[in-house]
Amino acid sequence: MKKLIGVAALALCGLAGAQVTPPEVARQQQQELKRGDPPRWSQPDRSEAAQLATLRKEINAALREALEACKQQGAGANSDCVREARSTAQSDLANARQIHLATRDLSRTFETSGK
Repeated sequence: MKKLIGVAALALCGLAGAQVTPPEVARQQQQELKRGDPPRWSQPDRSEAAQLATLRKEINAALREALEACKQQGAGANSDCVREARSTAQSDLANARQIHLATRDLSRTFETSGK
C-alpha cells in the first residue's frame, strides 16, 4: 500500500510540473501571432534619451539573464557569480552614456571589465 501511495504521489508531482496553457490564453496568443509585431518594435529610438532608456533596459535584462545563469549553476544569493553579475550591471549603468557614445561610433570600443 505504501508503495502504491508513493507511486501516485510521484505521478502527481510529475503532472504538477507540466505546464499547460489554458485554451483562452492559447487563442489570444494565436491572434497576436497572426497580427505580427507592432510597428513600434521596428522604429528606432530617435532621441538620445530614448536610446539611453533602451540601453538601461538591455543592461537590466542582461543582469536578469546572468542571475538566472547563476541559479542554474546552483550558486547562492551571495556567491561570486551573483556579485560579479551585479557589479558588471552597476558599472554598465554608471557608464551608460559612455557605452552609448561608443556604440554610435563602432570604430571605438568601451571596455567595461576595467582591464
